[in-house]
Amino acid sequence: MNTGAAWPDLHEAETRVLEMQAKLHRWAKADPGRRFDDLCNLVYDPAFLTVAWGRVRGNRGARTAGVDGIVPRSVGEGAEELLCGLRDDLKARRFAPQRVREATIPKASGKIRRLGIPTTIDRIVQAALKLVLEPIFEADFKPCSYGFRPKRRAQDAIAEIHYFGTPCRKYDWVLEGDIEACFDEIDHTALMERVRRRVGDKRILRLVKAFLHAGVLTEEGLQRETITGTPQGGILSPLLANIALSVLDEHFAAKWEALGPEWTRVKRRRAGQPAMRLVRYADDFVVMVGGNRSDAEALWEEVSSVLAPMGLRLSKTKTRVCHIDEGFDFLGWRVRRRVWSSRADKMAVYTYPSKKALAAIKDKVRRLTRRARHRTLADLLRRLNPVLRGWCMYFRHGVSSRTFGYVDHFAFWRVVDWLRKRHPGPNMHTVVRRYLPGWEIRDGGIDMFRPNRLAIERYRFRGTKIPTPWTSITTPGCAATSV
Repeated sequence: MNTGAAWPDLHEAETRVLEMQAKLHRWAKADPGRRFDDLCNLVYDPAFLTVAWGRVRGNRGARTAGVDGIVPRSVGEGAEELLCGLRDDLKARRFAPQRVREATIPKASGKIRRLGIPTTIDRIVQAALKLVLEPIFEADFKPCSYGFRPKRRAQDAIAEIHYFGTPCRKYDWVLEGDIEACFDEIDHTALMERVRRRVGDKRILRLVKAFLHAGVLTEEGLQRETITGTPQGGILSPLLANIALSVLDEHFAAKWEALGPEWTRVKRRRAGQPAMRLVRYADDFVVMVGGNRSDAEALWEEVSSVLAPMGLRLSKTKTRVCHIDEGFDFLGWRVRRRVWSSRADKMAVYTYPSKKALAAIKDKVRRLTRRARHRTLADLLRRLNPVLRGWCMYFRHGVSSRTFGYVDHFAFWRVVDWLRKRHPGPNMHTVVRRYLPGWEIRDGGIDMFRPNRLAIERYRFRGTKIPTPWTSITTPGCAATSV
């Protein structure tokens, strides 16, 4: 990789970064015990910094500022000067991260989620670090993990639960787990030990450790040290959390491999030995148990002992054991096995939006359709359509037709009520004639998104065949990589 100071354009930089990431991933995959040295020169390489800046400026958090008061989207022509100064500081080892600005978001449960907003400079360095470290650690991550990983999504986790929950596979019991304050309580020493297994560059290790210990500036203006945890909201935090939580993935992968090949596994299950499959999305997970209730309940202590060295513990209120016929909520979905609607003699696993997810979308629609919220119907539709479309696209792969019909009816009449309040003089017939021709809601060339018209599609379980972004990248001087 050329580490000269020539700044490439974004397209050229992305190509160079992707090629280097493919090499790192290929080397990590080929040698599971390899420790990578001399990675820091990639962090301050112009191509990596250019791509990192593009991602920082283009994501949703670009509208918010850290303690430096700089909003990434407000940085215009001074971006190259900013990157040049940052590169010089990284090369000279002068760079030191600042405290993150704390922002609190209330949860539905009444608790508070604490977010840490880094400065613009810190975000760029974190994004560059992630570009370098992610392909290395992705070679070690297990297929059962789906959260905050490239080309993986929540639907993959639900599809795996659906796959193992079918009656023929007999994974009848479920440990529904949640880790208490995961991002706040990760032990730094244990986390750094796992990072050192793959990274030998002391400069990279110092950078990661510096971000972990950067500290927090609270909303009250107080400074708080970060002894444990990784601030939720940082670009690097999801990767570090996955590195920490991979202890859980590795534990259950080892238990699965100990059962041997399929014919041995079937024989042992018939003899009464339980089989277990972990499905994890960030700090939320379920363990599908092919056995009895006592096998699932015994997992509580087992999982706690696995998480303890990382400084983590299970939530007593959110962790429970249930039968799949009872059903459980996971990632906004309600998962339950019941009688097949079209075949009374068969059982099938049904996945559909949970009551909590339905209540959340109704609450958003209510807030958006308040009378004084928008000047015109077009303004309302510009805000409402993305919310409805995003929610429906997430749930379109489940048994969601009836729910979509309900959401469509609710949103439609909320907009109609908004129109009537904005135009209190005319009666309902006049409002329909003027503003709802053919009972269609549109204004300024914008039609209202109708959830009941979205096609429902089944999501296919991809198993262990999910590719990484670096699966088939041809790099100069080598053949196409294959994972």
